[in-house]
Amino acid sequence: MEGTMKVAVMTDIQKMGFEERPIPVPKDNEVLVKLDYVGICGSDLHYYETGAIGDYVVKPPFVLGHEPGGVVVEVGKDVKHLKAGDKVALEPGKTCGHCEFCREGKYNLCPDVVFFATPPVDGVFQEYVAHEADLCFKLPENVSTLEGALIEPLAVGFHAAVQGDAHLGQKAVVMGAGCIGLVSMMALKARGVSEVYVVDVMDKRLEKAMELGATGVINGMKEDVVAKVKELTDGKGTDLVIETAGTEITSRQSVLMAKKGSVIVFVGYSKTGEVTLPMSIALDKELTFKTVFRYRHIYPMAIQAVADGKINLKGIVTDEFSLDEADVAMEQSMKNKADIVKAVIRIHD
Repeated sequence: MEGTMKVAVMTDIQKMGFEERPIPVPKDNEVLVKLDYVGICGSDLHYYETGAIGDYVVKPPFVLGHEPGGVVVEVGKDVKHLKAGDKVALEPGKTCGHCEFCREGKYNLCPDVVFFATPPVDGVFQEYVAHEADLCFKLPENVSTLEGALIEPLAVGFHAAVQGDAHLGQKAVVMGAGCIGLVSMMALKARGVSEVYVVDVMDKRLEKAMELGATGVINGMKEDVVAKVKELTDGKGTDLVIETAGTEITSRQSVLMAKKGSVIVFVGYSKTGEVTLPMSIALDKELTFKTVFRYRHIYPMAIQAVADGKINLKGIVTDEFSLDEADVAMEQSMKNKADIVKAVIRIHD
């Protein structure tokens, strides 16, 4: 397909602009996807707000966005499993395939991954993208491209649930009710966890958690979180904690509320990159700490869960903006976190 496309570009810290760029040409093993929706992730906001996450530093002009869903419009000559017109969710990380981590199946740990919107690799706040066909997952008829865009964060939630060996009969707590906290809660429910409580300090997010299926919620500004969890678990503590808030207080609370012998999965990144934990208590309880970096082998499972009606992905979205409003979308998402739980950019109508 010849021609140009509109691209929303981060031109400086907290500044967005637009460029016209050539529509990419797919390689033999790639497909060209006309993007319908791209989610705005917390990492996008962090890059927009500060220009860096750890060692990853934005050098403008830079394109944000790594949660895409769309429709295939062209296929490379070696692609057999997709055709024009197929709805797809795109897994944004292309790995090397031959390092020790890739060979072991832990491809999310590949040191040479090329990942949308992780500097210096541009993201997909744009109209079209050419992407490796094996990383484009066909969506069933009853799954929309909006839901396809949200498979990426859902994959993080499922990976957290898998890391924690979530299963029937457990009581779990999710710390944080942002997008990743909400998808983690839904992943736990989909895997059969009997009771899932969600902790946050923003009422709108807690209301959203209840709407999406949480057993109960706790506002950390109004209640003693640890005492409340102990009360809900007959004084034993919770079988599993998924920590997505990334703050020191929620990380410490996770240790204090965890049942002896249980598991805490740390998902959220702290702003400083460091937290101090009550390790003597963790040792006394013989807790297992697990961590999450993106996901691996999760997309098919996540798509199936949505197709089967076990996950209400559309329910996460609170705000939708057009591509022309990308600057407004980023600014409002950064400044209005109490009301905007999850925003998406609609690329094509």
